[in-house]
This record gives sequence, structure tokens and C-alpha cells, in this order.
Amino acid sequence: MECIGLTKKYKNQPALNNLNMAIKKGRIVGLLGPNGSGKTTFIKLANGLLTPTFGKMTIDGMDIGEETKKIVSYLPDHNFLTPWMTVEQMMGYFEDFYNDFSRNKAESMLISLNINPKSKIKTLSKGTQEKVALILVMSRKAQLYLLDEPIAGVDPATRDYILRTIIGNYNPQATVIISTHLISDVENVLNDVIFINNGDIVLCDTVDNIREQHGMSVDEYFREVFRC
Repeated sequence: MECIGLTKKYKNQPALNNLNMAIKKGRIVGLLGPNGSGKTTFIKLANGLLTPTFGKMTIDGMDIGEETKKIVSYLPDHNFLTPWMTVEQMMGYFEDFYNDFSRNKAESMLISLNINPKSKIKTLSKGTQEKVALILVMSRKAQLYLLDEPIAGVDPATRDYILRTIIGNYNPQATVIISTHLISDVENVLNDVIFINNGDIVLCDTVDNIREQHGMSVDEYFREVFRC
């Protein structure tokens, strides 16, 4: 992914300000910032749900559009599952839309969690619905995974499962971008971090460099940088 002068405004209020950066393949990247910092706007731009006010973003050298949607797997920050469908029907829905969806992988993960594919979505607990959504997204062999707040609002045990699923099931040649403000929970799975605040990139570095140069964890350094 590359951003060149990427800017997004809402009614002349900037949500992202002239972002210039590149993200390499094969990395798990934390997009970290306080609530309202521009994380979701960035992810929606990458998924083609918003268009830039100025500048551009490319994925695998392509402008955002139909071709990039084929290689991007997106987990939004809200529940996208259809309540009246069964888990099995949701798998069929993904299978129809995405050529890279692996039903075998999805079914294997459902079995490991003892989730009945015949169950209707609306009968599942919130935590189980979160797991089903992640299973669907991670069962694609995508080039870029965009995960917007994948661990917000779920219990610690579910967070652990979600992070294990991300690490164990993404295409190693692909890139994963995890947007979150729960840094201590995701820090151990990250290669790189991007600190964003009020639409500006504050820091773009590797986790190892932060620990070596500042002698503190990413979570500790984040608290230092964003101290009120």
C-alpha cells in the first residue's frame, strides 16, 4: 500500500491530512490512535467506501477500485452479518462473492470453536458473532487484510482467540492492518506500528525499533506520545 498526499475532509474539517507513507508486504501493522484520530477513515478509503478529497492511495500498484476489492479482505468496526441467515448461508454468501474464499478453512475454524453452521446468526452471542465474522474475513486468501477494531467490545478470552486466528490464518505474503486503541492486547503480534492523531501520522516505525530506541513497550511509548 502507498499513500501520496492522501487527504480526506468532511465539510472542510480534515479527517486525514496529507499522508505520505508506504506499507510493505508480509507485515502485520498496527494502526494506532485515540478514538476519532482518523483510523476508520483510513481503512474505509483503502476499501473504496470513501474517496479522497486530495491525493491518492494505491494497493499493489493499483488505484482503489474493483480490482483492489478482489485482493482486500475487510472486517468493519460494526457487525455486518445478516441476522436471519445461518452461519452456513453466510459462508455461501462469501463463497459467491470471493473467488479466494476457502470454505474448508472456514469450516475447520468453526469446528474448532464448536460453532454449529446450522445456527442462525441472530441466535448467537455477540462474542460468537464476532468470531464468525473474523472467520469469514480470514478465510480469504487475500493480499491485504483490513481489520477495524477487531477486538473492541469482546472479552479477553475472545480477544486471544481473535489474535491467534489472525496470526495463524493470514497469507504470509500478505499484509494485515489492525486498527485499534487497545495496544497492549495486540502489541505482541505486530511487526510495525503507525501512530495517528487528528488525521496526522505521528510515527511510522517497527516495533523492534521502538523498543530498542526508547526502552519501552509500544503501549508505554504510545501513552508517552499521547499523554493528555
